[in-house]
Amino acid sequence: MRLIPGLAASHLRHDWILTLCLVVALAAVIAPLLVLMGLKSGTIETLRERLVEDPVYREIRPAHTREFASEWFEQVARWPGVDFLTPTILPLSSVLQVVHPQGGRNELFDLIPTGPGDPLLLENGARIPGDGQLVLSAEAARRMGVTAGDALQVRVTRTRGTRTEEARETFQVLSVLDARAGSLPRVYAPLDLVVDVEAFKEGYGAPDRGWAGDTPEPFLSFDGAILLLDEPLDPIARTGLIINTGFARLTDADGQRVQQRLGVPVPESLTAYDVFTPGSAVTVSNLRAIEQKLRGREAVVLPYVDQLPLVDAQGREMVLAGLSLSPRQARLLQAPVPPWGGFTGRAASAGELTSVLVPKDHAGDSLQVTSAGARTLTLHLDVVGAGDWQHPVVPVELLGVLRTGTQRALTYRGETGSFEMARGGYRGFRLYARSIDDVPALAARLQEQGLEFVAQVEAIQRIQVLDEGLGRLFWLIALLGISGGTAVLVASLYAAVERLRRDLGVLRLLGLARWHVFFFPVAQGVMIAALGLLAALGGYASLAWAINRTFSSELAPGERFCTLPGEQILMAIAATLALAVLASLVAAWRATRIDPAEAIREH
Repeated sequence: MRLIPGLAASHLRHDWILTLCLVVALAAVIAPLLVLMGLKSGTIETLRERLVEDPVYREIRPAHTREFASEWFEQVARWPGVDFLTPTILPLSSVLQVVHPQGGRNELFDLIPTGPGDPLLLENGARIPGDGQLVLSAEAARRMGVTAGDALQVRVTRTRGTRTEEARETFQVLSVLDARAGSLPRVYAPLDLVVDVEAFKEGYGAPDRGWAGDTPEPFLSFDGAILLLDEPLDPIARTGLIINTGFARLTDADGQRVQQRLGVPVPESLTAYDVFTPGSAVTVSNLRAIEQKLRGREAVVLPYVDQLPLVDAQGREMVLAGLSLSPRQARLLQAPVPPWGGFTGRAASAGELTSVLVPKDHAGDSLQVTSAGARTLTLHLDVVGAGDWQHPVVPVELLGVLRTGTQRALTYRGETGSFEMARGGYRGFRLYARSIDDVPALAARLQEQGLEFVAQVEAIQRIQVLDEGLGRLFWLIALLGISGGTAVLVASLYAAVERLRRDLGVLRLLGLARWHVFFFPVAQGVMIAALGLLAALGGYASLAWAINRTFSSELAPGERFCTLPGEQILMAIAATLALAVLASLVAAWRATRIDPAEAIREH
């Protein structure tokens, strides 16, 4: 078997002119294909790398301001192809005043939230800022005349009434972004700082930073109100009570139901009505409106809340009655004045809101209550008295807060016994895909949610269409070239076998088996293909060098207009040798059909 390759090589050297012609013919077919494949790979990869290396092309952001809940961010962050996602705030709240270190003048910069894994920072020469640190864009650093490591003072201002308030804080410049990250003056900061800036501008405080402001106190909401009057209402008065008050219905109230809601029985001398709006919450303004309608009458308006999701310390469902009475109201109801007094229309001060009157059989000086609302709240109510109550009685303001908590997230501060409104949602987002190929799919999913967004989808799709089009063109030309090269190789090897019929017959007489002769044209085909491939690679290398040199002024360092990755070169070698073997099979079959007797007759 080892003799066959040697004989095949000797024959090729003997007919070196014919061999050279075959090698040149194959090289003339393979070299243009390699150049075409190199141009396709080089141009597309150069364009793709320019897009991939610039995170701006992987960014998706909303076109309009709307509210996004925290759950939305948790859901989208798990989508395939999402590399980084962070909330943003209202555009008007994201303007930050930065004090110039030398002149003291103020510059207005955009404040952008960032966080771990932000590709815009990490891929543009910056690090992720932590507490007390900022990252500046190149333009912002130029205007301020600062570099990494310098200190920078920022001012946050707001207008309340007729006065202007401000908060100041000094930060360290952790990094400065490369110029390609954007031409606008921007400050990148942790999300906590950005949220605090927005809260301060909205009038709230940021206690952790020492920024004064109001506490975001939760509003009260109820399911309805009980009206208690010393005499019944006539039909006209009943209708008038629900006009322009926000209520929709007024019905006679059942005494047992009233006692369950308020915790106290209704004297027989009073007439009770239930006023409510099905499917809607009753607010303090609705209560004030109906109180105005009842001016001049001996009447009591007591809001109530139905069916709160409450459980006790053992996980059992429980009912709380809500009752806040002024001395006048208590006298009319013939009930004691609760320690927390009458209805104020707002969350009571610390300590009063979490007070409770318990039935006499209750043991202990506190009562644990858990409310499963938008955010689970566990309260420890302070027992301030005991009596003949059917259910524990709390300030009705507490029930109003907990009802609001079924729809809006609240924060309970146990150390002060007060509630605060948690952030309802964010006003935008910054999303970066893992690659430009993921952007169209992510954009489509956002579009399914009815979101309008800003993304470089069209530019990316143009690259994908160009890649697909060049791929089709390459394979069409390759198919034509491969067909021609294969035909040339088949004809040449077959003709060589016909010329060597006598010699192959002699080899058969000398003892070579039929399958030995079979491999003779196969070996020649592989050798010719290998020589042609080497010549083609040499021609490709020369042409690629000339093309890249010609377009060098348009290319960045490290970029090539015509280049072939190593795996594509290996694929070309394997494909060429495989086609050579296939092309030689016809000649190999013909060689096995030669009769050794023909060699004797021709001699």
